Amino acid sequence: MAFDQNLADRIRRHLKDRHTAYSEKNMFGGLCFMVDNKMCLGIVKDDLMARVNPEEYEVWLDETGCRQMDFTGKPTKGYVFVSPDGIDHEDDLERWIERCLAFNPLAKASKKK
Repeated sequence: MAFDQNLADRIRRHLKDRHTAYSEKNMFGGLCFMVDNKMCLGIVKDDLMARVNPEEYEVWLDETGCRQMDFTGKPTKGYVFVSPDGIDHEDDLERWIERCLAFNPLAKASKKK
């Protein structure tokens, strides 16, 4: 499955501008940006996948282009998809990246296999 390379470049630019150490992993048929060895945000097709505070994410579901992440057919609390119309402007994308980075220190890392 292909993912939006332009969006990937935009995310990389924002992370580098913030001097955020990250790595990239191919996941979900898309691309995942890992911060502190934890899934922070990613791209699935042309949607941004954002990992945000599960206690706050319902507030953001009303924002343009935002919907619950339902990758497996059921909602995953603390993860949202944001369609291109919600991240077309750099300020909007940056706001989502900031939310993900703010939650990252609180997020639990996946167990190593």
